Amino acid sequence: MQMNTPPRSTIRLTRRGRLALIATGAVVAGTAVAVPLLSMDSHEEKRPATLVVPEGWRASQVYAAVDKALALPVGTTKKALPTAGLKLPADAEGNPEGYLYPATYPLDKKPTPEALLAQMVDRANRKFNGAPIAAGAQRNAMNVYQAVTIASIVQAEAATKADMGKVARVVFNRLERGMPLQMDSTVNYALNRAAVRTTVEDTRVESPYNSYQRMGLPPTPIDNPGEAAMQAAINPAPGDWLYFVTVKPGDTRFTADYAEHQRNVAEFNKNQQRAKTSPSPSKTR
Repeated sequence: MQMNTPPRSTIRLTRRGRLALIATGAVVAGTAVAVPLLSMDSHEEKRPATLVVPEGWRASQVYAAVDKALALPVGTTKKALPTAGLKLPADAEGNPEGYLYPATYPLDKKPTPEALLAQMVDRANRKFNGAPIAAGAQRNAMNVYQAVTIASIVQAEAATKADMGKVARVVFNRLERGMPLQMDSTVNYALNRAAVRTTVEDTRVESPYNSYQRMGLPPTPIDNPGEAAMQAAINPAPGDWLYFVTVKPGDTRFTADYAEHQRNVAEFNKNQQRAKTSPSPSKTR
């Protein structure tokens, strides 16, 4: 039996694995607003000693964090890209998205934006270009850059580390069957936003990152994935899943059966409606 994607007007695959019926209206795909994580030097109270880049930050968030850490005008780090000499793969075409590796970077030697970006990319290259990652990518019939791209989607979509391997498998299964990925995380990237309401109109945005309208992977990673997401991308869990939905926190359900998935979606929507009508808990001190 031919495997087809359900009509785009009927369902959508949302960020962090939630699927919602479009007919019921938009669903908020929530994500925390990122704030640069800086630790302070004990000798100089106001000078940060390190910059922490969390897993899943986009390049734009990293640029803003570097500007803040180094007390530079907004936009300085992004403007420094052409002179940073970053050792990126050819497929990246100069875009470091996916290669600004999540880690803690020291700021004790007054680094420049160029130097900090170079450290991040060099660390990514050490992590990604080793034999295990390269071999894993080849085993799955892709190159390392494609593996990083899949890892970035896994990082954005998986509710927990335990779900990452299954999310990666959904990506592979959809690609192998010629199905669009239909990931809201890619749409949000196209629209340069995070915590938003994703509407039918949003999924029609004209962008190579719109995985509702475009087949295959987006042209670049959509964030900077960590090690767990990268491992999931090269070692996806075995399974035939095509759909997944986080019915409630801690309960993400994966299936290859569309009818079963619809039942899971109905339960998700019921839980969402119940949450909207429930009175807010009183605050106590």
